Amino acid sequence: MRYFKILLMFAIFFSSCKDEFSDCTKTPDYISSPSGENKAYFEAYDKVLKQWGVAYKELYIPTSHGFAHVVVSGPKKGVPLVLLHGMNASSTMWYPNVKALSEEYRIFAIDLIVEPGKSYQTADFNNIEEITAWYEEILWALKLDSFHLIGASRGGWFAMDLALKSKSDIKSMVLLSPAQTFMWIPPSLDILKNIGGIFSSNKTQVENTLKTMSSNVGNINKSYRQQFYLSTERDSLNKFMVQMTPFSKNDLQSVTMPVLVLIGDDDIINSKKTIQQTEKLLSRGRGEIIPNAGHFLSVDQATMVNDKILKFLKHVDDSK
Repeated sequence: MRYFKILLMFAIFFSSCKDEFSDCTKTPDYISSPSGENKAYFEAYDKVLKQWGVAYKELYIPTSHGFAHVVVSGPKKGVPLVLLHGMNASSTMWYPNVKALSEEYRIFAIDLIVEPGKSYQTADFNNIEEITAWYEEILWALKLDSFHLIGASRGGWFAMDLALKSKSDIKSMVLLSPAQTFMWIPPSLDILKNIGGIFSSNKTQVENTLKTMSSNVGNINKSYRQQFYLSTERDSLNKFMVQMTPFSKNDLQSVTMPVLVLIGDDDIINSKKTIQQTEKLLSRGRGEIIPNAGHFLSVDQATMVNDKILKFLKHVDDSK
């Protein structure tokens, strides 16, 4: 009887998003009736979604740790493409990329539950491994057995961790300036400024921090900059940062899917060593340096990055 109840619970849980997830589109109370602090942030978030450039659907998926917010775009029959955002960035960071990527692919952009965004945490995580398991829980609920995966910065680290642990068929990975994935973040004055900006609620300080991350801050959408500023007023740093250590040589050599790594030529998180490690340790890995781009390369050089991603994905799909 006990096992029957467990099976029934899972059947109910994972059938909650049937029929193209229609049952997961209902806006939960924490979004529809937010607190004052969250209200301003959600309004800023929605303003950036208006820059998406294509139709989208917002899903609120129940998980063991709360609601996972997922933004879905692109043709229903398109090959699934999962997007994992960078730290403090939320899924809205993909605003310069989704229109191009969703022409042929079905986009699933997930808000990390321990950071500012529209996901909502109700239970604590004990370690970073549980966060990776949380991502897998979402993929299972979405019935994504086979998909491409893109991770930016911190999302790149989680993408690699998923590649090593997931039982899903990850067709390929694109890592955009992945943090702490191939190498330790090199110490620099810009890194210290960046840390200071994250801890600061001063808008000028946050703007200065953005200048260390982007080669052209003026190119960043004003609505997104406002949302990013509001995210720094929330608790965005957590205990899991210190658990994000570079992957071992053996781990990287065990990755078998095609991997494309892109970094900016003015990237404070990575260097040429990242590209060297990519091509040396990943059996099907290749890397490129994007000119006139910082850590926010998907914004700084959106058209170039979009073109390179799509060319890579098409090559992988055509090779199947």
